Amino acid sequence: MAEMVPWFERKFTFDVPEGIFPNILERLRGTPARLEERLRALPRDVLTRKQGSSWSIMENAGHLFDLEPLWLERVDDFIKGSERLKTADLTNRKTHEAGHNSSALETILSSFRMARSKLVGKLEALNPAAFSKTALHPRLNAPMRLVDHIFFVAEHDDHHLARISMLMRSGD
Repeated sequence: MAEMVPWFERKFTFDVPEGIFPNILERLRGTPARLEERLRALPRDVLTRKQGSSWSIMENAGHLFDLEPLWLERVDDFIKGSERLKTADLTNRKTHEAGHNSSALETILSSFRMARSKLVGKLEALNPAAFSKTALHPRLNAPMRLVDHIFFVAEHDDHHLARISMLMRSGD
């Protein structure tokens, strides 16, 4: 299998057609179900197994939940007309300190599902004109529209789901 490009090395072009917003929203809505499907039947030792210094499956799942407040705050930034989006903690301190490997899987999954539902609900309630609003992404130092941000979140979800799949295969 091809080697996965690290998230911080990914390059993005912010040219997502606004008309595919409904498709992107479905990706966001479906992430909790895809995550649950992948993890529910796994034994605890597989969920918490680490490969070197990389996160375990549970830590990857917990990280998805950890970032939900950031995604919501950034949506609010677009709505308010902020020039610059909220900056992420690039050290991922919240995930490193959360102790996700000690958490119950069901807690992580249900917390993520509830948080994602809140994000999707907020996006569904927006006027379509909101998706063309622009703000500067702080790490990438590039302007992006709200529709681009939502695509970015979906790509981040898929990055961690792919990482989880790789970790699952590595134990075979």
